[in-house]
Parts: sequence; C-alpha cells; structure tokens
Amino acid sequence: MSLFHVAEIAVFAPLLGFLMAGLGSMKPRSSPLDGLYFGDRFAQIVTCALMGICVLASCLLFHQIALGHQEALALVVPWIDVGHFEVHWGIKLDALSVTMMITVSLVSFLVHIYSIGYMSHDHSITRFMSYLSFFTFAMLALVTAPNLLQLFFGWEGVGFASYLLIGFWYEKPSANAAAMKAFIVNRVGDIGLVLGICAIFMIFQTVDYDILFKSLSAYGQNSIDRPVVSYLGCQVDALNLIGILLFLGAMGKSAQLGLHTWLPDAMEGPTPVSALIHAATMVTAGVFLVVRLSPLYELAPLARDMICIVGALTAFFAAMVAITQNDIKRIIAYSTCSQLGYMFFAAGVSAYGAAIFHLVTHAFFKALLFLGAGAVIHAMSDEQDIRRMGGIRLLIPKTYIMMWIGSLALAGVPFFAGYYSKDAILEAAYLQGTAIGQFSFVMGLVVAVLTAFYSWRLLLLTFHGAPRADDRVMAHVHTAPQVMKFPMYVLALGAIVSGYLGYDLFLSKDFWGRSIAWAGAGSQDHAPFWVVYSPVLCAIFGVTIAYVFYYRNLDMPNRLAARWKGLYIFSLNKGFVDELYDWLFVRRIVQIGQLFWKRGDGQVIDGFGPDGVATVSRGIAQLMGRLQTGYVYHYAFAMLVGLVAITSWLLIAGGL
Repeated sequence: MSLFHVAEIAVFAPLLGFLMAGLGSMKPRSSPLDGLYFGDRFAQIVTCALMGICVLASCLLFHQIALGHQEALALVVPWIDVGHFEVHWGIKLDALSVTMMITVSLVSFLVHIYSIGYMSHDHSITRFMSYLSFFTFAMLALVTAPNLLQLFFGWEGVGFASYLLIGFWYEKPSANAAAMKAFIVNRVGDIGLVLGICAIFMIFQTVDYDILFKSLSAYGQNSIDRPVVSYLGCQVDALNLIGILLFLGAMGKSAQLGLHTWLPDAMEGPTPVSALIHAATMVTAGVFLVVRLSPLYELAPLARDMICIVGALTAFFAAMVAITQNDIKRIIAYSTCSQLGYMFFAAGVSAYGAAIFHLVTHAFFKALLFLGAGAVIHAMSDEQDIRRMGGIRLLIPKTYIMMWIGSLALAGVPFFAGYYSKDAILEAAYLQGTAIGQFSFVMGLVVAVLTAFYSWRLLLLTFHGAPRADDRVMAHVHTAPQVMKFPMYVLALGAIVSGYLGYDLFLSKDFWGRSIAWAGAGSQDHAPFWVVYSPVLCAIFGVTIAYVFYYRNLDMPNRLAARWKGLYIFSLNKGFVDELYDWLFVRRIVQIGQLFWKRGDGQVIDGFGPDGVATVSRGIAQLMGRLQTGYVYHYAFAMLVGLVAITSWLLIAGGL
C-alpha cells in the first residue's frame, strides 16, 4: 500500500464511520436485522474500529513523513474551477500536518471508546457516535489542507459538528443556548478569517500554501516593496493586516479573550464532547492556523505582537476566573482557555515549535482531566459542583490517580508532560528580549502559580475532606466501567512521557523542516538558571497555597473572599464579560429588532400594506352594508336619485 493510500485512509475513515453509523441509525425499527447488524452496538463498533484504523494510518504517516523528514501532497483532485480561480482538494503531508493528525486521531479514538461506557444509558447513541466521527473528519480535513479554502471547509465543518455535539441533549434549553452561543461567537471570528483569505487572494492571486509562501519569500520585514492597501486615505501594510484578520478567526475558534465566552458554556454537552473539543481538536485549530501561516507572521511583526499580548492576557484572565469556579467541568474549561493563551504567546514570540509541543502535551493531560471529570460525575450521580463532593478518593481510587497525573502535568511539575512544553514557552518568551516578550514571560509565571492553585483546589475539594454530598449520592458512588478506564490509562501514559519524548523532537529545526518558519526562538541553551527553574518554583508555590487553603485552613478562602469581595465577585462572575455583551450587544439587537418589528413591519409595512388595504376594504364594505336596509321605498328613492343624476349629466354633456 502506497503512502498516498494510507493518507486517504487516515482522513476518510472517520467520514466512513459517520456515514455507516448515521445510516445504520436510520434503519427501520421493524427490520429483522435491527439489533444484529444495525443499532447502537453497530454504531459503537464501526466508529471505534474505523477510528482505530485512522490512528494506525496516522502513526505510519508520522513515522514516514515526520521522522523520515519527507513532504508530500496526496489525493490532489479538482474541486473548484471558476474562471481564473482554481482550487484542488488534497492532503498535505509534512511534519506539522502529521503531528496534528496523530494527536487528533488518537484523542478522538480514545473519546470514542470512552463514550461507549459514558453514553451507555443514552437513547441516541448512534447519533452521538456518528457526530463524533464527523467532527474528527472535519478536523483532519482542516489540518491536512494544502490551501486556505479547504482549511475553511474543515474550519466550518468542526464548527457545525461542535454545534451538534454541544446541543446534543437538545431537550435542555441550556444546551440549546450553549450550542447557539458557540456557533454565533465563532461566526464573529470567522468574519476576520474570511476577510483574511479574501485579502490573500486579492494580493497574491492564490489560496495555495506553497504558492503563497514562495511569494512571501520575496519580501522582508523592512522591504520597501511590501504590499500595501489603501484605507481611508492611509497606506496600511497588507501583511500585518492579513495577519490580524486571520488571527481574529483564530481567536474565535481557540476562545481567546473577547471571543472566549462560548467555551465554558460548551460544558452543557456530554463530557466526551468536552474532552474532544477542548483538548486536541477544535480549540487548537486557531493555534494550528497561526503556526501553518508562520512564514506570513514572520513578516508581520505587528500582528505577531498582537498575538503575543492577547495570548498572555487570555492565559491570565482565564486562570484568574478558574480559581473561583465550582463546576468541575468549567474549571477545566477555563484551564483550556489559559493553556491556549500559552500556545498563542509562544507563536507570538516566534516559538512555533514550542507552541505545537504544548498543543500535543496539552492534548494528553487535558483530555485525561476531562475524562476523569466525567468519571467523577458518573460516580456522583451527575453531580458537577465540587462543593458537594469530597471524601471519594477511596471509593474511586483509579480515577483519583488519573486526576492526580493530569493535574501534575497541567501544573508543570517536573518530569510530567506540561513541565517540558510550558517551560519551553516561557524560556522562549524570555529569550526574545523584547518588552512584549518580557511581559508574556511575567504573565506566564503568574499563570503558572494560578494553574497549580486551581488544579489542587479541584483535587482537594473533589476527593479529600469529609463528604459533602447527601447520603443517597454517597451510597451510589461507584467506579467507572473498564471501557471508560482504558482511555484514561492511555492518556495518563501520554501525560507522563510525551513531554520527555517530544522535547528534543519538537524543539528541533530539523524535525519541522519547511513546515513552519524557524526564527531561532525556542532554544533553551542560553536561558539563565533562574529562568529555567522559576516555573517549577511557581508551580510548587501554587500547590502549597492550595494545600493550606483547602486542606489545612478551610476557613481561609472564605476570609479572603470577604476581605477582597470585589475581586472575588469579579472572578466568580467570569469578569462580567457575558453581562457586558448582553447589555452592549444582545439587548441592543433585541431593541433594534423590536423597533423594526413593531414600527417598521407592524405600523408601516402592514399598516399601509396588507392590513391597510384590508381595513379600507372592510370600511367600504361596512358603508355599503348600511345602505342595504331592506325597505322598497329606500331602493325606489335611490333609483330616482340615480335617474335624476344620470339625466342631468346627459343634458349638461349634450349642451356643451
């Protein structure tokens, strides 16, 4: 089997799983084959089997392409041909794409398996499994795209699939609202992405990566012949403008500050959805976009600085909010926002290899935390508030250990995955030597403290102390089935060893080849001693504070919350960003809609249109009806008046 055939299998196996599971779920219930070949078990088996094939194919591609230092373009077929605009559908194989493929496919495969146990009592298993597979196909189409238009297809595909998955339990109004919110907020960012793609085509007459990068190689950061666009009489540097527009799209998909509000609400979906969307797939699409277009961003310093600042602020803001949240899934969701901020400010300081390195390690430990949280919720009879948990570490010991491993990796404790990738980012930010790089470095250290704090707060309140749930819930606490534990074991292994195994690989220029621009950032050879070890000290400091607050002195958090009430309320209410958007946008739009509805449509259009005509007709009919009295002498009088009027008109007309 050729390498190209393997690539086709890797990308299209999830699509086949989606089709087979979806069609299987449509089998008439009266069919004699129902329950034997079609139905829930069929959907589970076929989607998991095809995802397993996808993982194997992705591993083979990683070995041949990334480790073999090769590049290829598979399955090039005509797609769109309109005038001078021609786009092909293809599968771009290089170190970046195959790294994303193996990460996405492995996490998705494990989530598929986990879902067999977690969704076992749901009434729409086939629909759920088919949605998972479609989501995976769209993400693989995105990361293997050889051009921006195919990337946009995958981009919108994962957005549509996330809408279906977040709102999977459509009977819940909160799930429907969360799905709509995710869809709409992402559309706001996608406006920037569409404008950026259009600007690239307008200036370079192509949306193909290879042709675009060849065109960019002719420019320098200070080149006098850099493309410019005119706006309101001003000359704007086109490359910086394109970089900013594309980043707006990345902000929406990767939930950066300002467009992050959809991500915590997406917790309304089933927990496997949270693990799939918020670990290695949809939310990392924005990071992938920036890294894929790194040759452009190396020529757009203003856009790169914006990415760095927004990433650092997102990391801090999300971590600050996470320390006061009480929903176990929302804490992990805000943690995802924060870690995505790390990835973006890594890209902002040109440490693209470090950004993808953290993306990969984050995929393991964040998916592990979400699946572990799902096992806790499963054990606690669907309870998600950590204030009503506690004292369950001995009842679900394996889940407890898995959550410990994920938290150690997230906090950046030495020898776990997050330690290697997070420190690589912080050292790259310090070594950049600019004011923005130093700002990101300082913010990263503060976030390291907050990350360790909220991670251990979650662990201590969930598993330690006296039970705070009622007796009925505690009596039914039970361990997860083996089909849910196996994916956590695999992810735990990745959370332990992926950082060590990938450190030299992902921070090497030779590994990435031409798949990303290499600006020299990310080298840890010359970082001062205190820079190398300060993230570890920050992690230890954060863990210690959490231990004192939530294990030793349980009244301390309440006293601090009362003393710093304003800051506590600000964090607890997520910075009031949702309330601000509701007042600034939602209510104003509703008011404008009501204005057009009541005044424009009701009073003007309907008033002078259908309703007006109907009112006049009804009035005339009522007037004519009054003349129909039923008395013969009334009708005779009317006839006489009419005869006199007609005779008079004829005489006058004849005389003239």
